Amino acid sequence: MNYENILTENEEGILRITVNRPSKLNALNKDTIQELHLAFKNAQSDPDVKVIILTGSGEKAFVAGADISEFFDYSAREGKQLAAEGQAKLFDYVANFPKPVIAAVNGFALGGGLELAMAAHFRIASNNAKMGLPEVSLGVIPGYGGTQRLPQLVGKGRAMEMIMTAGMIDANQALQYNLVNHVTTQEELLDFAGNLANKIMRNSLVAISSAIKAINANFEDGVNGFETEIEEFGRCFGTDDFQEGTTAFLNKRKAEFPGK
Repeated sequence: MNYENILTENEEGILRITVNRPSKLNALNKDTIQELHLAFKNAQSDPDVKVIILTGSGEKAFVAGADISEFFDYSAREGKQLAAEGQAKLFDYVANFPKPVIAAVNGFALGGGLELAMAAHFRIASNNAKMGLPEVSLGVIPGYGGTQRLPQLVGKGRAMEMIMTAGMIDANQALQYNLVNHVTTQEELLDFAGNLANKIMRNSLVAISSAIKAINANFEDGVNGFETEIEEFGRCFGTDDFQEGTTAFLNKRKAEFPGK
């Protein structure tokens, strides 16, 4: 499928999705959010896609925020609808995606860009990355999950400070805050993400999908994460991957997971 604002490339099971609006520092507008939604939706049903790496084009930005020109004159009702649709269509969709999503953060990840990176299952940053949620400097708050996911990742106090000051942190501070898992040079970023994706693909992607669901359950209001874990643990016993994994272990050979 051809897109105007993103690029997609599948190489041996690793789908790289690149936000490609370098003249706008890859800012998210409605069309880009829609295209990202479609790319993820297609990837979900594509058996040739095992892991997704999400990144931005160019050397300056992962995603430098939302495209403010689209909504500066919105009413309160329109603003609420903007956040609700964006969360459902992209940010929550990515967070609950059944296949692993790695954000490779190159350069600026601000506002909606950091919210998109936080929706991924984990993050790797280049050493020139800058991250922040500057929305209060515009008279608004993060609306794509930032007030919820940032405290989950860095703790309430640090999230309060980052949001209230509208400031940026660098890659090393993001690593210290547990906002990112690894920091690399910009040149090594995508290769590093690819190596992690390959490690992931050696394991049962069916089991990994269950693990994503169980881990996310702990952060959902009214959901008992332990019960979800029990349910998903039991479900794994009925899969071909479980039969292959346990048989391979007992026979002291490498598992070849069928993905079923």
